Amino acid sequence: MVAPVRMQGFQGEGLACIRGERLVFEGLDFAVGPGGALLLTGYNGSGKSSLLRLMAGLLRPAAGRLVADGRPVSDDPDAHRARLHYVGHADPVKPVLTVHESVHFFASLHSRTGADDDAVLDAIGHFGMSGLAEVPGRFLSAGQRRRTNLARLLAAPAQLWLLDEPTVGLDERAVNALDAATTEHRARGGMVVAATHAAFRLADAARLDMGAHATAWVEAGA
Repeated sequence: MVAPVRMQGFQGEGLACIRGERLVFEGLDFAVGPGGALLLTGYNGSGKSSLLRLMAGLLRPAAGRLVADGRPVSDDPDAHRARLHYVGHADPVKPVLTVHESVHFFASLHSRTGADDDAVLDAIGHFGMSGLAEVPGRFLSAGQRRRTNLARLLAAPAQLWLLDEPTVGLDERAVNALDAATTEHRARGGMVVAATHAAFRLADAARLDMGAHATAWVEAGA
């Protein structure tokens, strides 16, 4: 796996988020440095997924700013998106594409020189999908689709991994594979931000309690 260009840090300052015309959270700060990890905790609806979407550039903060390498992300949002991988709740595996084609296509989108097929095959193998590499997505189980999606993390370099409930649908072997991948990524200076209710081994991860920043209407509906 080719190491990405080293990113010096990622942080949020005074962030607020509005969804459906309602304020979800406000006054939120975070910081992640090279090799670091941040685990988002809190009850359902406290804003974990919303914060990850802000970090990924899929939502705009209602207040505050995101900063990467000392520069506001808003200065060049395309450059920011190019240096991250976001794994959300849904696994976007096309029914007609094989596992190999799906991961290869994603990797090609994240590389100016095209996908490295050796890296794609290594990524598929890391998550135990080599034997299913030529199987179309419509025949995959939920756990196999999740492993295909996670293989994209390794198929193309990105300094920042944003993971929303990444262990959903995974068996113990796949969870161990994800743990090994995040450990190696951090050893190379990569950063991980994850939201999960399940046990997810992020050694020495900082924790951010989203409930502490949730607004009154969110708390009332929890």
